[in-house]
Parts: sequence; structure tokens; C-alpha cells
Amino acid sequence: MHYEKLGPIQKKIVILLAGGLSLGLSYSPGQRSKVFRDISEEWEKVNSGVLRRAIAGLYKNRMINQKEESDGTIKIFLLEKGKKRALEYKLDEIKIKPLKYWDKKWRMVIFDIPHFKKKARDILRYRLKRLGFYQYQKSVFVHPFSCSEEIDFLIEFYGLRPYVRQLEISKMDNDLHLQQVFKKLLE
Repeated sequence: MHYEKLGPIQKKIVILLAGGLSLGLSYSPGQRSKVFRDISEEWEKVNSGVLRRAIAGLYKNRMINQKEESDGTIKIFLLEKGKKRALEYKLDEIKIKPLKYWDKKWRMVIFDIPHFKKKARDILRYRLKRLGFYQYQKSVFVHPFSCSEEIDFLIEFYGLRPYVRQLEISKMDNDLHLQQVFKKLLE
């Protein structure tokens, strides 16, 4: 997916809106401070002119829209493009949590993604490697810890549900090799 590069303030705005925050702006300092009271201290450091320019850029890129309320407050909300961008940021935060004790099962992700979805296939490989999976074969990846929710999120986000399968395996003929690959995680 190709998106325009967003600045750090724009990224924060998109994440806050994705988190359900109704971001409202007003020319009245009292109303503005009421809105920002619920937001972290970091937002208090943001110059209102910089914030308005950041919001204008998001509006121009059709990531957000706005609606003026009867009290003069402007409510800002995410459009579909902005929601996709917010999900992309969440992708960068996905991690597989190691268990205290390994349950001796391997989680395997296998896929057969058609050529017309080559870009999504390459992105999935990249994401799996980034999550710490071992590439067992070109379209087969292995991990020792439970990760079905993370994988479900990835395959839904990239629209790959028909092409990807998840397996949980209790024994493989090369267990010792895989245990060496994941030695640090399994200690």
C-alpha cells in the first residue's frame, strides 16, 4: 500500500481518531482546552497553528472529515482512507508475546497466494519475518508461540483469507533444528 507520508502530529491525530477520540476544535480557548484535557500532556505542547495545518493536510488527503456542531465546535472523524492508515500504524506495533513456558507446539503459516496478489504476498512474508517467524520454505513460516490473532489480523488487513492457512503442530521431524533457531525465545 502506498500512502502519503504523514508528519508525527498527523500520525498522532489519526491514531487518536482511530482510538475513538472525538477530536473537536474551536476558536474558543475554553472549548479547545476542554477537548485537550482528555488528551495526553504531549498534546499540550503542540502549537495550535501547527495542529491546524496538520489537520488541514489530513483533510486535503481525504483521511478525515469534519462537522460543525451547533456550539461552534468542529468534530473531526476518520474516513475510510484514514482508518486504513491507522490500521497500518497498528501493524507496526504487532508483536507475538513469548510464553513463560513453551507448550512444545509449532505454529505454522502456509500460503499459496496467486501472482496477481504478488505485492500482498511479499508484504505478508515481510510481516511474518518481522514478527520473528522462521521461513521454513518459501511459503511456509514457523513460530513457537501462539499467534493466531496476529495472523488473522494480517490476512484480513491484506485480504488474503482464501490463500492462507494456520496450523498448530505438536511434532515435526526436525524439532531439534527449530529449537536451535528459536533457542533464545525458548530459554
